[in-house]
Amino acid sequence: MKAQAPTAYGQGLSSQARNLHWLLTNLVDEVPGIHSVAVVSSDGLLLLSSDPGRAEAAARPGEGEGPRGSSADLATIVSGLGSLTQGAAKLMDAGAVKQTMVTMDEGSLFVMSISDGSLLGVHTTPDCDMSVIAYHMALFVGRAGHVLTPELRSELRKSMESPQ
Repeated sequence: MKAQAPTAYGQGLSSQARNLHWLLTNLVDEVPGIHSVAVVSSDGLLLLSSDPGRAEAAARPGEGEGPRGSSADLATIVSGLGSLTQGAAKLMDAGAVKQTMVTMDEGSLFVMSISDGSLLGVHTTPDCDMSVIAYHMALFVGRAGHVLTPELRSELRKSMESPQ
């Protein structure tokens, strides 16, 4: 199943927020093998997502509960994995973590640092082209990193909290 574009696109958002939604939509629409995408703040809050599992989660009682379904789950995983790898890098005196990749039987998870602790997480199919995913994630990070200001993060948080 192909991930869906963000649902809050263009609804009363600033041009920078609309631009980030557009970048995420392009990532989801143009790169084969993506299940879901989440941008997470340094404190673990979901800022932006493809939100593909909301309808599916409602059809599966006990799984993916909450207002954001699989996007909230992905945000939690991305935040935890980011924290774990940053702690490991600190213990090893290895510098900043740029990217983390977890491969599983039924898919992969990529986590890439954006700026000041924000993270981009992408859950993919098992047969995705990992180099293509990583390349497009790096493009997103390069384009999003310089505009992800504290003001924009606050706006994105509010847009994720408001009813869609």
